[in-house]
Amino acid sequence: MIFNKVSKSGLAILFLLLIVITSISSCKKEDEEAKQAAIDHALIEQYVADNQLDGKFTLSGLYYVIEEAGNGEFPYPNAIVKVTYKGYLLDGSVFDEGHISASPLTNFIPGWVEGIQLIDEGGRIKLIIPSNLAYGPQSSEDIPQYSVLIFDVTLHAFEK
Repeated sequence: MIFNKVSKSGLAILFLLLIVITSISSCKKEDEEAKQAAIDHALIEQYVADNQLDGKFTLSGLYYVIEEAGNGEFPYPNAIVKVTYKGYLLDGSVFDEGHISASPLTNFIPGWVEGIQLIDEGGRIKLIIPSNLAYGPQSSEDIPQYSVLIFDVTLHAFEK
């Protein structure tokens, strides 16, 4: 077996080398994520200024504008929600819109999970979602990778 021919100090060196390589690749990924987060934040701030929006950022980087608070309770992350929505890119091009009659909130992108919990039943919210809370490096025919997404969402009802 190969381990019989390698000394204990050799194994220690191999182990340390593995830790260093793992740390370097992890740091590189974190640097790339931080750069993308900064790009997304700048894009969101520019969109907010251009469109004179009056909303707030969450700690995660989600920007939201509560257009109508609604009346009632707030949904939990595992609630079954009934919503209508319109999704578009920063350039205004619509990539999706529709009505969802019953789906667990946890089935959606993290930006929706976080944002929809900010309104009551009957509430309307505009979500400007950084790419890390949307689809990140994944792309589709209508959504390029690392896209900041905008959604207008109305929460019609939810079940606990």
